[in-house]
Amino acid sequence: MTSAATAASHGSSLGTFSIEGAVELAVLERSGFIESRHVGAAVVVDPTGTVLEELGDAAAPVFPRSSLKPFQALAIREAGVHLTPLQTALSMASHGGTPEHVDVVREILQLASLDESALGCPADWPGDRAARDAAVRAGGSAERVYMNCSGKHAAMLLACVQQGWSTTDYLDPAHPLQLRIRDLIEEQTGEEIAASGVDGCGAPVHAISLRALARGVSRIAQSETPDAEWLVDSVLANGWAVDSPKEQNTLVIDELQLFAKLGAEGVMVMSTRSGVAVALKILDGSLRAAAIVALELLVRAGAVDRGDVDALVRTFDLTVLGGGQPVGTIRVTA
Repeated sequence: MTSAATAASHGSSLGTFSIEGAVELAVLERSGFIESRHVGAAVVVDPTGTVLEELGDAAAPVFPRSSLKPFQALAIREAGVHLTPLQTALSMASHGGTPEHVDVVREILQLASLDESALGCPADWPGDRAARDAAVRAGGSAERVYMNCSGKHAAMLLACVQQGWSTTDYLDPAHPLQLRIRDLIEEQTGEEIAASGVDGCGAPVHAISLRALARGVSRIAQSETPDAEWLVDSVLANGWAVDSPKEQNTLVIDELQLFAKLGAEGVMVMSTRSGVAVALKILDGSLRAAAIVALELLVRAGAVDRGDVDALVRTFDLTVLGGGQPVGTIRVTA
């Protein structure tokens, strides 16, 4: 069955949590007036998976989008793909398409003796503004290797080559690699997948609850196996590779040593090495408040220091401008 057929088989009515299951998590304030409100759901779990705090309906399924990448990367590692720490971080990245990112993606493809045409992700421009501007000035075009998920796709292809699996249909949900990933997600989260669809990069994406997502990320962060330990150590040593320099996800990894991964449409996961983890979904799909909400919840759980978080958040781009001057901010209200 193809990815599209799998998504269709679940019907179009099955969705994420409803507005009735959401609570206000953050607001954008302009000139003392609340201009926008971000509602959603969130959950914090301890190292055993026990819920410490829950906001909204954290039992409803969501598509974690790129927040599933830690599970995909772990499945690739367990399939026998032993990459360098930097290459490992790129295997679960939503990277900016900078020359440094692209070089590592190409390294992984070379290990598989494949070129960029083997990538199943769509062509895209670099997400990093400087890299995109440079590509435009050079007369370039959108390329698959620039796409933010290309590191994951390159690692998937390498796993297929090393295992003797087909590389032409590696995104099919029935492919051996995708079946391994699906099994690992259910094993790590302790929950059956509620629905499957097609992610923006073309790979299968699986719906689970925020509770399950937090439990699964907590288990990975605790490094219960040597493969999980390698993945976590690699990410914590190479935060820039997971996103882009100075982006919030990168700063959280580098400055606080939290295992963190954003996902499209307002999803964020973070965990300490001890396994206190948070997972959240902002209902409107915006990521602009996701990191500060997740950090606030970890502070409330006593997992990270308030002073360290406040110092880091001051470096985030949260200022609301009016005529080029600061007139407000984005802040947590949960």
